[in-house]
Amino acid sequence: MLSNASKYAIRAVLYLAENSSKTKKFGAKFIAEELELPQPFIAKLLQKLAKEKLISSIKGPNGGFYTTANNLKNNICDILNVIEQEDIFDGCFLGLPQCSDENPCPVHFIVLPFKEALLKKFKEQTIKDFSDEIKKTGAYLSLKGVRKKIL
Repeated sequence: MLSNASKYAIRAVLYLAENSSKTKKFGAKFIAEELELPQPFIAKLLQKLAKEKLISSIKGPNGGFYTTANNLKNNICDILNVIEQEDIFDGCFLGLPQCSDENPCPVHFIVLPFKEALLKKFKEQTIKDFSDEIKKTGAYLSLKGVRKKIL
């Protein structure tokens, strides 16, 4: 349902929400390494997000990407609207060109409540809310450090 670009952008924004501040910035290379994502791809996504003011950035030797209180007021749909070319929640789960209540695909009515609930959460919860939830639940943005614990 989500493209890799959207997944990577969400993870990067949540990483910044968790770890950055105006005095603690991160470069695209560092973020890519921490999240185990392709560096050139994440660099382009971060630049796009900064241009749209979903995250902040400063150029130069002490520069990097970070989040501010204003950035944290955005939501996941704000990120998706910058990254995706179309509204991913309007598309058919099976990829059919037309799918609606009037002309449903075989899983339309199974997937519809899931899509509606996810869209609602993505619109209502801010990045800060998601960040707080990560802290509370101990959710992972990367398995980089977890693999060592598992093995």
